Amino acid sequence: MSIEGAPESYLAADSIEPQHPAHKSSWVRIVVYLVLITALGLIIWQIYKNQKQNAANSASQAAALMGRPVPVQVTAAAERPMPIFLTALGTVTPYMSVTVKARVSGELEPVKFTEGQQVKQGETILVIDPSPYKAALDQAKGNLAHDQALLKNAQAEFARYKALYDAGVVSKEAMEADEAAQGQYQGAIEADKAAIEAAQLQLNWCTIQSPISGKIGLRLVDPGNIITANTTNLVVINQFQPIAVYFTLPEDELPQVLGKLAAEKRLVVEAYDQDTQKLASGLLLTADNQIDTTTGTDKLKAVFDNQDQALFPNQFVNIHLVMEERPNALVVPSAAIQSGLQGSFVWVIDSDAAKKSSTARMQPVKVALAEGQVTILESGLQAGQNVVVDGADRLRPGQTVIASVARQRGGPAAGQGAAGQGAGQSGGGPFAAPSAASGQGRPGAPAGGFGNGKHQKKEQK
Repeated sequence: MSIEGAPESYLAADSIEPQHPAHKSSWVRIVVYLVLITALGLIIWQIYKNQKQNAANSASQAAALMGRPVPVQVTAAAERPMPIFLTALGTVTPYMSVTVKARVSGELEPVKFTEGQQVKQGETILVIDPSPYKAALDQAKGNLAHDQALLKNAQAEFARYKALYDAGVVSKEAMEADEAAQGQYQGAIEADKAAIEAAQLQLNWCTIQSPISGKIGLRLVDPGNIITANTTNLVVINQFQPIAVYFTLPEDELPQVLGKLAAEKRLVVEAYDQDTQKLASGLLLTADNQIDTTTGTDKLKAVFDNQDQALFPNQFVNIHLVMEERPNALVVPSAAIQSGLQGSFVWVIDSDAAKKSSTARMQPVKVALAEGQVTILESGLQAGQNVVVDGADRLRPGQTVIASVARQRGGPAAGQGAAGQGAGQSGGGPFAAPSAASGQGRPGAPAGGFGNGKHQKKEQK
């Protein structure tokens, strides 16, 4: 049956039947979407719930940690003499140095010294074979005796001719010739005496004596070698006591140093090694008479007694040129100084003997200047107050701490004294102070510190 001739009932039935699957599939998709949305919501909710739980756990752990005492190392502020100094890098140089050379040529005989020994000025250290020079001296003496004999003969001859001339026997010309011969022999005798002195001088130069007192170095020539006069270096002698140190300072510091030197006639100079260990103390001698235009610095010379020979030639040392002594400076270790938005501060440890606990608090301070590993304060602290030098990054105001005494590098406890008690451990006392008389224990500049050669100064605004 064709479509055109088919009744409407058939057409209606045929058109409705294909619409059932499409309607059903749309509902399936809706259900699937709802299921996915629900699952996604559950996942998001679970993630949020876990994050919230983790945050709560972290907060509780942080609260627990905040309530737990923090271990810190402390030391106490102290009043003690402090030097105000300029720093520089210096080179140790012998006060006098002599390279010994021979003044005559010849064979070197066995030496009279031991390498590295101390020698005194005028002490014989080397000998060159004197035989040729003894022969030359004997020859000069023989020439003198020969010419003296000729002079004696000429004087006798002149006396005879003078007598004959007075008697009118010989002519005046013959007498004058004998008189002239006598003068020639006298001149020859003077030349012979000079030759003897020269030969004696050459013979004396065969014995080489130390021109200065000092330490003799390694032998540069072995015995048996032929030495050439004024050419061959034999040995080097350096004077150790006293000894000099040369160092440089920027030209803008030179007027201050020269003015201080002119007023006080002496400025103390201290030499430290690279580990900030004090080696020796000396005095500033003078400054060079010109500034180096390539570096803008001036060279200065300091002299050290060096009785213990702690300084050695060509040794590099850290120089502290002491400009001022503060007798009662309030000092703390530089590690205790912290910086914040409101300026410099330190963490002070307060002890409660009744509760047997120690707490930390922030204390603003005013810094005068920093000298090496310590800082001089103008205000903010009192002598004896304990400050934190290690562990400050974990502190907050009111934090309970366990304080222990900070120890100096390579040394005993930094100090003794009253300190906060926490968990049965004692707090810090004042760190070791140097003796004003001896000058020992002054802080040294760390390697690489003070790159511009000046002491650092921090001003609290």
